[in-house]
Amino acid sequence: MKNGKPSQSKNKTKSQPPNEMPRTREKPCSDCGGQVGRETVTEEFEREGIRINISGFEAWVCSNCGATYFEPAVADKLVQAANSLFELARAGNKHKGIVLAQVA
Repeated sequence: MKNGKPSQSKNKTKSQPPNEMPRTREKPCSDCGGQVGRETVTEEFEREGIRINISGFEAWVCSNCGATYFEPAVADKLVQAANSLFELARAGNKHKGIVLAQVA
């Protein structure tokens, strides 16, 4: 504090918007130790001969080995979405083996 006023820091850090995650993770990949960063990914699920592809959501991906890590809330929503799509495909019996979904 200087002259009764809070001092201003000369080092300005770029802050993330409140809902935006950083693009890289401090912890390295648990599989190979590589750098882990945010990417938009596609995940494929298969059950009873039905294949589900869900794309357009973000996950942590190792730039070295490709290991994928999800935030807990994203993983829960992804499983819910996949289960709903499997139910829809089975109910309609018109899936021809593949169901695609994209998150926008």
